[in-house]
Amino acid sequence: MSALHETLRRYVDDGTVPGAVGLVARGDSVQVVTAGARDAEGTAPMDRGSLFRIASITKPVTAAALLMLVEEGRLALDSPVTEWLPELADPVVVRTPSAPVDDVVPAARPITVEDLLSSRPGWGFPADFSLPAVQALFGVQKDGRAPQAYPDPDTWLTDLARVPLLHQPGEAWLYGTASDLQGILIARASGRPLPEFLAERIFAPLGMKDTAFEVPKERRDRFTTAYRPDGAGGLEVADTPDGEWSSVAAFPSGGGGLVSTADDWLAFARLLLNGGAAGGRTLLSPTSVGRMTTDHLTAAQRETGALFLEGQGWGYGGSVDVSPVDPWNVPGRYGWVGGTGTAAHIVPSTGTVTILLTQVAMENPTPTPLMRDFWRCTAQ
Repeated sequence: MSALHETLRRYVDDGTVPGAVGLVARGDSVQVVTAGARDAEGTAPMDRGSLFRIASITKPVTAAALLMLVEEGRLALDSPVTEWLPELADPVVVRTPSAPVDDVVPAARPITVEDLLSSRPGWGFPADFSLPAVQALFGVQKDGRAPQAYPDPDTWLTDLARVPLLHQPGEAWLYGTASDLQGILIARASGRPLPEFLAERIFAPLGMKDTAFEVPKERRDRFTTAYRPDGAGGLEVADTPDGEWSSVAAFPSGGGGLVSTADDWLAFARLLLNGGAAGGRTLLSPTSVGRMTTDHLTAAQRETGALFLEGQGWGYGGSVDVSPVDPWNVPGRYGWVGGTGTAAHIVPSTGTVTILLTQVAMENPTPTPLMRDFWRCTAQ
């Protein structure tokens, strides 16, 4: 842990991040290291209870919630999503990935619930952002780190339906869009807004008291200021504690809308490590947890998703390591990274949880040097 503290301290001292929280849990042993401050001015020290915009490490939580509805029989993995998302009833697909958006063919089959969970609905981001259908998607799938920029879910879904699929349903792993679709599906299939469903079914039972789609005024003294690199070696403010998360956005994003703490995400991680049980209750079956944390991709799909996956696989809502490329890539390791500078993983074979929370945005899909050094320290 001294090496981890030195690592975090080094990135704070060189101005890469104003502060950071690193958590490592092995069984009942939990160690937390903090460094720096909640903002660049140093007005408050970073601590274990600091609140962060966790971005895409929201995705595993959303996948777990959708699987709860599957277990209840409200929908099935092979169910076409059009029963709840009728806007997607007649999707079309570009003839080839490089084809113009008006050169389309009908989808060969409906999009299913499992397509959404495995991030293979046909919408999403590949390695080549210049493709016409991807450029069209950028007009709808905006930067999730600014949730107030999205319209309401019904409008967003109508706009998405006008964008052709890049690939046939189930054919290719594509990043991003599937998790937001999961969030809308949860709300419609349950008949409840996504924030309410997650609060009742996951956050309350697990004691995740600080996790939500907004930060009320009484908690904002613990809320970090968010930054992005300014292109000149410094940082510029991306969001303040009284900014984007001061109210629930019109579109509560299942792909990246949550605010949380290291201990709250640890509670969710332990749910997965315990096979879906917590506090003497079964929230999710071991079978569902197994499906979440098992790679569902073909070798070809992993290869085409390499910009994001770096050779690893994808379960439901997160990546699954299949190859020990780096010291931290333990086969079966499950988790993901967030574009606001966050990362969270579990290693089922060892019962290990690692969580890194910072408040500086990633500039591209490649994990940052700080993330890699954090993983290197915690792999020891």
